[in-house]
Amino acid sequence: MKAVITVIGRDMVGILAKVSALCAQHNINVTDVTQSVMQDLFAMIMLADISSMTVHFSELVDEMEDLGKEMGLSIHVMHEDIFNSMHRI
Repeated sequence: MKAVITVIGRDMVGILAKVSALCAQHNINVTDVTQSVMQDLFAMIMLADISSMTVHFSELVDEMEDLGKEMGLSIHVMHEDIFNSMHRI
């Protein structure tokens, strides 16, 4: 199972580190990352393997949203099944 994690907000030191640390804390393996900084806007998409995750998916969603609020960012987590369903023609 995989999840898509998106992060958008003002660029600052430690965004990738803090999001990755939360993933590692719950035994989530980040398999792919793309990020971009346009002037002072930071945008990142992570693909994460959640098959060995140690918390319930809804708890991960809540914790990522809380981290986003702490950092002044928008962080969303979407299960790959939802993501795939949204992007089928």
